[in-house]
Amino acid sequence: MDAPTPATLAPTALLDSDHPDVVAFARAHAAGADDRERAVALYLAVRDRIRYDPYRIDLTPEGMCASTVLANGYGWCVPKAALLAAAARAAGIPARVGYADVRNHLSTERLRATMGTDVFIWHGYVDLWLDGAWRKATPAFNIELCERFGLLPLEFDGVHDSLYHPYDRTGQRHMEYVHQRGSFDDMPLARIVADFAATYPAWRPQAMRDADFGADVAREAG
Repeated sequence: MDAPTPATLAPTALLDSDHPDVVAFARAHAAGADDRERAVALYLAVRDRIRYDPYRIDLTPEGMCASTVLANGYGWCVPKAALLAAAARAAGIPARVGYADVRNHLSTERLRATMGTDVFIWHGYVDLWLDGAWRKATPAFNIELCERFGLLPLEFDGVHDSLYHPYDRTGQRHMEYVHQRGSFDDMPLARIVADFAATYPAWRPQAMRDADFGADVAREAG
């Protein structure tokens, strides 16, 4: 059994579970009678209170840490996963961050053109230790975005893994996992930055920040 270690409860510079704002967030939202209920409540808080926005990506250590995404109120999958992991640790629930490469069939035209592919590397999720096992939770897409884009919102019950559905509400392909990168006690930011530079040579994050992801979604979703 791949049991928790002390590192899965410890704060790091990026999973800054000891930051006062992260601690306050965990206290406010980790409601429930046991770790499972508290983890589900934290998952929903991160999923829906932090708006998903892949246009505003800041790969600096400050830009990627859990407390920053909380302060911003938005983030993409990797920092949103960092926030859920940090909040879980602040609530006493062992947590790790996990990553996979995915083919996203419903990304926006602007995002595909900028990145040059519909394969997104280092897609982030979280492993939470509940009832003697690691459960996967993916808090990326907030429910309002799912409704706009015609996606099935990902639910998490603390018993089953919560990963992206392969199809949307109409039966079209949505998310396909093409490569698992594994789970980590801390975000491997240096590897993420290096792989982004190699995989997306034409990508310039500053060129995306003035665009409106929500507006693009609404326009393309019709």
